[in-house]
Amino acid sequence: MRRQHGLPIDGHYVSGCLTDFQRFINCGRPAWDWFQELLDMFPSANCIDKFMVKCTWMQEAFSHLPHDADEETVRRYVRAHIIMLLCTQLFRDKSGTRMHIWWLPFVARLEDMGGYSWGSAALSWLYRCLCRVANRNVVKLVGPLKLL
Repeated sequence: MRRQHGLPIDGHYVSGCLTDFQRFINCGRPAWDWFQELLDMFPSANCIDKFMVKCTWMQEAFSHLPHDADEETVRRYVRAHIIMLLCTQLFRDKSGTRMHIWWLPFVARLEDMGGYSWGSAALSWLYRCLCRVANRNVVKLVGPLKLL
C-alpha cells in the first residue's frame, strides 16, 4: 500500500456531503442517535451546534479510560480519540473549538479505518483550505499544514 507522510493513499475514498449529512449517515438514521450508540455518551445542549460538538466536551468526556474498561468501552474511547485527531490534525476548521460528527461512518467499524485513502483526503482538504485563503478577505490558513 502506498503512503504519503504515513497516511495511506490507496483504498476507499473518504467523502460525504456535509449539507446532506443527516440523510447520508447510516441510511437516514438520526446522527445524534448513532453518536450516542457509538460513544455511549451524549453532550449537553450547550455543547452542540447542528452537527458539531465542542472540543472541550470531547476532551473532558474521553480524557481518562476507566481502569476496569471492557473491550467495548475501549473501542468507544478509540473512536472518540480518532474523531478528535481527524478534527484537530487532518481536517481542522478555522474555529478550532468544534468537531464535526460527520466522521461517525468512518469510525463505526474500527477494523476498516486502515482501508481508507486518508492521505488523499488530507491532501484534498489542504487544497481546499489553500483555495479559501487565496480570497483576500481570509486572514487565517487552516488545514493539514504539516503536509506542506
